[in-house]
Amino acid sequence: MDGVPKGVPRVPEQRRHDSTPEPVTTTGPAGPAQAVALRFGVLGPVRAWRGDEPVSTGSPQQRALLAALLLREGRTATAAELIDALWGEEPPSQALAAVRTYASRLRKVLDPGGEARRSGGTASAVLVSESGGYAVRDLAEGALDLTVAQDLATEAEKARSAGDLSHARTTLRRALALWDGETLAGVPGPYAEAQRVRLEEWRLQLLESRLDMDLEQGSHAEAVSELTALTAAHPLRERLRELLMLALYRSGRQAEALAVYADTRRLLADELGVDPRPGLSELQQRILQADPSLAEPSSPASEPAAVPVRPAQLPATVPDFTGRSAFVRELGDILTSAEGRVMAVSALAGIGGVGKTTLAVHVAQQARTAFPDGQLYVDLQGAGARAAEPETVLGSFLRALGTADSAIPDSLEERAALYRSVLAGRRVLVLLDNARDAAQVRPLLPGTDGCAALITSRVRMLDLAGAHLIDLDVMSPDEALALFTKIVGEERVASERKAALDVVAACGFLPLAIRIAASRLAARRTWTVSVLAAKLADERRRLDELQAGDLAVKATFELGYGQLEPAQARAFRLLGLADGPDISLTAAAAVLDLPAEDTEDLLESLVDTSLLESAAPGRYRFHDLVRLYARACAERDELPPSERGAALSRLLDFYLASAAGVYAIERPGDRLVDHLEPTSYPGLRFDDRHAAQDWLYAEAMCLLACARQSAGQPENLARAIDMLWAAHDLSESGANSREYEATAGALLGAARSHGLGRAEARALMTLVNVHHVSGRFERAEEEAERAILLAQESDDLLPVCWARNARGIIALYQNRHTDGEEHLSRAIEHFRALGDRPGEAAALCNLSRIHLATGRTQSAVALARQGLDIYDGLGNSMRGANARYALGLALTQSGELGKAADRLQEALEVFRDSRQRLWEGMSLFRLAEVDLAARRAARAAANAEMALTVLRGIGGEWRRGNVLTVLGRALSGIGQTGRAHVCWQEAAAIYEELGSPEAAEVRALLSPVQAA
Repeated sequence: MDGVPKGVPRVPEQRRHDSTPEPVTTTGPAGPAQAVALRFGVLGPVRAWRGDEPVSTGSPQQRALLAALLLREGRTATAAELIDALWGEEPPSQALAAVRTYASRLRKVLDPGGEARRSGGTASAVLVSESGGYAVRDLAEGALDLTVAQDLATEAEKARSAGDLSHARTTLRRALALWDGETLAGVPGPYAEAQRVRLEEWRLQLLESRLDMDLEQGSHAEAVSELTALTAAHPLRERLRELLMLALYRSGRQAEALAVYADTRRLLADELGVDPRPGLSELQQRILQADPSLAEPSSPASEPAAVPVRPAQLPATVPDFTGRSAFVRELGDILTSAEGRVMAVSALAGIGGVGKTTLAVHVAQQARTAFPDGQLYVDLQGAGARAAEPETVLGSFLRALGTADSAIPDSLEERAALYRSVLAGRRVLVLLDNARDAAQVRPLLPGTDGCAALITSRVRMLDLAGAHLIDLDVMSPDEALALFTKIVGEERVASERKAALDVVAACGFLPLAIRIAASRLAARRTWTVSVLAAKLADERRRLDELQAGDLAVKATFELGYGQLEPAQARAFRLLGLADGPDISLTAAAAVLDLPAEDTEDLLESLVDTSLLESAAPGRYRFHDLVRLYARACAERDELPPSERGAALSRLLDFYLASAAGVYAIERPGDRLVDHLEPTSYPGLRFDDRHAAQDWLYAEAMCLLACARQSAGQPENLARAIDMLWAAHDLSESGANSREYEATAGALLGAARSHGLGRAEARALMTLVNVHHVSGRFERAEEEAERAILLAQESDDLLPVCWARNARGIIALYQNRHTDGEEHLSRAIEHFRALGDRPGEAAALCNLSRIHLATGRTQSAVALARQGLDIYDGLGNSMRGANARYALGLALTQSGELGKAADRLQEALEVFRDSRQRLWEGMSLFRLAEVDLAARRAARAAANAEMALTVLRGIGGEWRRGNVLTVLGRALSGIGQTGRAHVCWQEAAAIYEELGSPEAAEVRALLSPVQAA
């Protein structure tokens, strides 16, 4: 960090060193003296406050006098110095009298009644006369904003020197936040001008230091926007250009980074006749050469590196780990030999329940001292229907290793590359548990010497190059008996050794089966080992299961299940029916049709038996094998069989009713909730919009899993599709878009195969929204047209309304304005027929955009305001944001740019608060358009950059092309034509790939650049 540069004024005499600074005392109009502290500001307009009340500082010359005294560090300024500070070489004839008048006025407002108090000996003056001059003294600690800024800068310098970049960044942000516009704004005189220049230079140095630390901590994408605006405001400041080049390069935008250099070289030559400084030229060469060291944040050599995050994610080893000594030695030797050689990879394979995870965790815990930089762990869920995606796991690992969310790329290949880069030079152990196959594992391998990976899987990974493969068999009889004895107790086993051997033999010497059996016996003090052995002797219950692979685990589960109380067993069976990664307590209560309190008691008792896991407070999950076993039990034992369907029906009702509650609280007055399929089981009630959103996003994966599961249940299809429609926020958030689309596709296929026209129409509407959000407008148009036909056949008017509305906005995007106006006019009629005021408002706002596109600006403004009035009247803030967005577009085209920016900013805040990433990004894009129209090119570039960041992975390529086009215009406006050219080229490629007419417009923008 640059710290406080030489020449920046400081005011040490104004600080008090005692623990209780004496504030300036003032007297109120009707009472005795009261202690009220004075505060002053110079980092902006020159201002003063007494407590929280502002104090008038008078005319510009009077403020200039106050500023000169405040910046003198408590020293006396002579009258001649003050005259020179205020007027320079040409003072007025009455300059001395004017200075005295200004000083007298300031003393009266800063210290009212002070003369009387000083005569009584109760206080000292703030502005004092001394030796023919004046001084400001006796201010409390932190009374001047400049002093506070200097203290914070010093604190940040110390934090950075100590390697605490996070604290240093935060502290510098606090210091920079003290500026409120231009330093000494509106203050005349040569002294103020000199101080203004010096303090502005210091502010920029602090800003550069903070941005440098932002890049060191991986905030490249966020920094691009800010640096673009700063380089526009300070085009000749080469350090800012250097930081922008580095941020762009680390964001994967090499061409733009090089364009910044070209723009800078041309600007310096044109303006100053000089070349870029060596550091900037060297950075250009390193970018051209793809210098690997540029890919990692770098710290100045004189500063210690930040302490890296050392994850410690290994699960605890079981206290009764038994046997496997040969494997423990073999794996331990391989792992600890990783230093100085290519990473060590060991893969354990074996049937479910053979103890792969237990062994791997035990070995990893023993070897962790050989990996001082951390240990990572993940359950890859390879035995389940939906194994963990490698890119999701990499995101989790990168966060655990200290990578900021904003620095984590989207694609699997980029995440894997960054993961290997982060691990380079570190010694980290990675435990990949329950892998599906080698393809799932390969991107998760460290790929650097000194690191090691330990993998467990049900399959042998013969195609995993370089891996040390181990086939893990069942325990030996002695090891099995030892494990059984440790759990049950030496005293109980010693007297029934033969019976104990019979038990472990009946368990097939399978560790998981032994552990379950022994734990149950240990919990039943009245049982003997012989009783347990007798139970296991019934081959009708276990022999077939023990003969084939995973079925052996099912036999061991049978023992625990057989000992459950009837209510526990029912809960075990029915909960196993539900898909999803886990289940909440309230959802489980719906499955069991019990109060939440009773449900919690049952689930916690199942946790005690190890048949269920507590994933987090209020959430539960099955091991994948246990879930399969529980379902088998339900098919076999649940009577009447219809209860299985009833349990899943109650769960679907719960999710549908709760999703409808979220929809209703977010969209007051919307009639969709009145047209959903009826439910028999209630959902949750929400009093707060944020709590409703939290529930929806927390339950997203479970809700979508329930909907997918319903695709195979014709009686539940209609409700599942309605649930998906009510939860369509998930498709616009970006977080669950893929899963939502896959689920909608599955439900559409099921409805079509069963000939359920009404359900098919509604499923099509969920996909119309997905395709619209993703920019696949042709697909959206086809699905909407089909939805209208089916909905009309089934006399279901609501999908007709929304399909018409969708076709209208799609026609707008495709420049089919006549078609769009027809669809939206009919949508308005349909919504009015249903009494759906929010729907009517949505169509009015979209019709406003058709009018706007066809040159009817005034009617476009009127239509948008009509829609906004409806939303505001209903208290519908989220949909009201859509109306403000439409109104902002219309006002932009009508030339009312200030009002347009206000409406779009209001929309942006609501979208951001509602987690609507698509519309957050689009609002930023539209604000950039307003800024361009208002000739604020730097601000337009900043907003367009932020829009690109927010829209990453959502919105589709067409929208990305639109943002890139506007960003190019903004960059061109601030003289960065090289970067503008790169943006336009990318936009043109997108449009040409899509066959969009916008390609010609962008090519026209490129033509003059190419000609130049």
